[in-house]
Order: sequence, then C-alpha cells, then structure tokens
Amino acid sequence: MLSAFVSAATIASQSARRVTKDSRVRKPLSPTQTVEIILVQKLVEGIHQFRNGIFSSEQSVFEGPVDDQHPPVLFITCSDSRIDPILLTQIKPGALFVLQNAGNIVPPYKAAEDGSGATIEYAVSVLGVNNIVICAHSQCEAMGCLLDQSHVAKHAAIGSWLCHAESTRQIIEENYAHITEATERLMATVEENVLVQLEHLQTYPSVAEALGRKALNLHGWVCEFETGQVLGYDSLDCQFVPIGETNFKAPWVTGGSRPSRELRHELHE
Repeated sequence: MLSAFVSAATIASQSARRVTKDSRVRKPLSPTQTVEIILVQKLVEGIHQFRNGIFSSEQSVFEGPVDDQHPPVLFITCSDSRIDPILLTQIKPGALFVLQNAGNIVPPYKAAEDGSGATIEYAVSVLGVNNIVICAHSQCEAMGCLLDQSHVAKHAAIGSWLCHAESTRQIIEENYAHITEATERLMATVEENVLVQLEHLQTYPSVAEALGRKALNLHGWVCEFETGQVLGYDSLDCQFVPIGETNFKAPWVTGGSRPSRELRHELHE
C-alpha cells in the first residue's frame, strides 16, 4: 500500500500545467497543498523507519499473543497533539495501556458512554494494571473552554463532554476567586481537574476493589509544556511538586485522605 503514495519530491517536480483526460489544465498546487503532501510523505517515511528500526528490535513485543500483554500502567492523558505518553516517559512499547481524550477526563461509572469506562475496566480487571496515571498538561484548551464556555456554545458534543468536569469549574469558582491572572487560573483548573478525575476513577467497582486490596496505585501528574517538567501530586504536601526532585510519595488516593478544598485554596494563596 505504501507504493501508492507519490513522493513529495516527485510531485513538486511535475509540471504545473498537467492535462487531464478531458483536456482541461489543472491549477498548480497551492503552498498549503504542497505542505500537506510533504507531511503525508513524512508519515510514510516514519512508517518505514518504524518497521526497519523499532519494530525489528521490539518484534517479540508486537507479535506476541494477546494473553502476553501485561502493561503495568494505565496512562490516561489529553488528546492534545503535543502529548505523547511514550515520548514523555521514554518507556518501551508494551509498558503503557493508553487512554487519551480531550481534557484527560474520566466520566463517572455508568456515565462513560464514549468507551472510557470499558478501557478502564479492561485495564484493571483483565490486564491487571497496578498503576493508573492521570496526566494533564499546561495550556489545556479543554480546561480553557471549561472556564469560558462561550467557546463551545456551538459545539454540543464538546459541551456535553465537559459536563464531566463541571465539579472542577465549581471548585475554581468557589475557591480560586483570588487568582485572576489567566495563565495561573488555567493552571489551577488543570491541577484541580486531575484530582476531580481521580475521584471519578474510584466510582468504578473494579478500581475500588483493586484499591481495597492495595493492588492499585493512582497518580496525578501535570506536564508543564513551558519547562518540560512533570509535576506529581504529593499527598503529604497537598501540592503538585516536581517529580524526581523531591521524596515523591504516593498520591492521595492510595496514601491518605483527600485534602479539603480550603487547604488547597490556602496553599494557592
């Protein structure tokens, strides 16, 4: 199938005055069309590099039977094009079971009509993951829309999806009125949303049961695009702290009770 693609270099070298079967002259490619062709070509080249490089060295991982799939981590993150769980964690294929959606949202149990619930249940009950990471990021447009819902007034599906983060919006309104600077307010929203979605995770019977057996740990992370740093929620400090630079502890869900809204509010003042 790859041979069906025409290389960007070949297309660029063709005459702009090609003649079709009905003898009409085609218009020359626009700059946008040329860029699109080059991007497609890069995708094709990447497939070749994957097959000849990564696949060759990790072939046993890919061709093994389904029963041999035992990733230790369910990684829930945003569908933002800048988030790549494998690139971010620098881990080999087969170690992460990935769920991505707008805003790294986890609908509460029985409210997950998009397949998220099935993914979570399969990861915990069938694959037996012992860690779930919810990884958000700075500059999250989904959280921006949550704060200013006029942006999604004409997009019913987006508005419906963000309903699963309504608690986050209420927390920000009730506890973060003192933060008025847009970037800081958005970051506070991103962090609070991670904690809200961790709460939603616990409504799943499979997750609650695994937590009860102490067979599962939940982690809340935030990736800062501005610095490349990843922050993790520390249950002792009740804050998001840089991972790798502190004695990082297990998150609140497995390490203690959730901090009150008032305490989180005080820490942000």
